[in-house]
Amino acid sequence: MRLDKFIADGNSLRLIERTREYARHFFEREGTHGFSHVERVFNLCMHIGKEEGADLEVLALAALLHDVARPLESAGRVEDHALEGARIARQYLRSLGYGEDKIEAVAHAIEAHRFSRGPEPKTLEAKILSDADKLDAIGAIGVARVFMYSGEHGRDIEASLRHFEEKILRLKDLMYTETARRIAEERHAFTVQFIERIRREIEGEI
Repeated sequence: MRLDKFIADGNSLRLIERTREYARHFFEREGTHGFSHVERVFNLCMHIGKEEGADLEVLALAALLHDVARPLESAGRVEDHALEGARIARQYLRSLGYGEDKIEAVAHAIEAHRFSRGPEPKTLEAKILSDADKLDAIGAIGVARVFMYSGEHGRDIEASLRHFEEKILRLKDLMYTETARRIAEERHAFTVQFIERIRREIEGEI
């Protein structure tokens, strides 16, 4: 995406691109929570943030850094990737001399991005990051990610469909912003259609 359509300031653009490369090195392989997920969440954040009037620099940094500790959690080296990711973000941004108020805004958004546990997002930027992270689990991308995860963990189709019903289909009602709610409605409808279709095919309907 053309980032300069969202952020005009050259210093901000350079900071964001530097942070993109910093974040990328935490991901040794792709998968359901690889760097491609980070890029999609980033893109959603920019579009939603522009619509909602967010601080796009803070939002961009939080989006790029929100899952840097996910590989550590997957490896069992940390318990909560959101809290560890916020710690890493603070350390990184302080090393660049970034403003302390903005560092805390970025860190809070990272700490609060998980819908399944606290803390509750308190700022607009934190709410948008949480929304974008959830949106990446709905729609065509969400369907692809569920089955990628199933392939990675040996889960069959029926178990995958239960995951849709227990988690994915509930995400539509957990959005904070109006823009995310609009996007979620469309993605949710696609997901429902997919589930209905695959169930008909499982039954052998023609």
